[in-house]
Amino acid sequence: MPRPAAPRPATRTRLALALRERPRRRATPLDLYALARRWWLAGERVDVGALAARLKIGRATAFRWVGSRELLLGEILWALCDDLMKQAAAATPGRGAARIAGICEAVIRAIVAFEPLRRFVRHDPEYALRLLTSKAGPVQGRAIECVRDLLRHEAQRGALDPPLGLDTLAYLLVRLCESFVYADVVSDQQVDVADAGLAVQLLLSGRVSRRPSGRSQQQPVPDSRAARPRRQTKNAAVAARSPR
Repeated sequence: MPRPAAPRPATRTRLALALRERPRRRATPLDLYALARRWWLAGERVDVGALAARLKIGRATAFRWVGSRELLLGEILWALCDDLMKQAAAATPGRGAARIAGICEAVIRAIVAFEPLRRFVRHDPEYALRLLTSKAGPVQGRAIECVRDLLRHEAQRGALDPPLGLDTLAYLLVRLCESFVYADVVSDQQVDVADAGLAVQLLLSGRVSRRPSGRSQQQPVPDSRAARPRRQTKNAAVAARSPR
């Protein structure tokens, strides 16, 4: 009885070899960012060296990607704030000052209720506020840009008459919101978030006198010498007292 023929080995194509010997994918800056974000949300310390070791990349490569630990944390914080601002803008109806006030109040409420951020601020308030509310991090500058775009949109569709320049107004609104979010940390004050929306509307809708464009004209300062009576000479004073 003839023996069965041995099975022919499958043809090994380049694809088959590539799938069998699939090389490990190299880490990218986005992989580092995603891992750092997971650590931050979990309350773990975000250390660039530890991230590099986990991803099996060089420490110098990791720092070249992110710049510094502060800049990496700033990107994480901004991404979270940006998401909250976009969600609030999409969910807030209305027009003009009322809509902007509603968006600001919604963002403040969301940030105050976001435990990972509150934990981060409680752990090291000075360091956290420096990243969140100053030029040391990207959060404040980008928030001002977003608020400026929001103001411009409402003004262009005729729903808002800004009492100040958009740059100044955007800066003031962001600082106002920061004061409500971090009031307990900065000055140990307990504030009502509902007042934030009212404060924004007052800032946007308040009646103020507009300054004339161009250089302001200064009022002339009166000459103090003209305001004082002329001093009498000694001879004149004596003559005045002498009987005629």
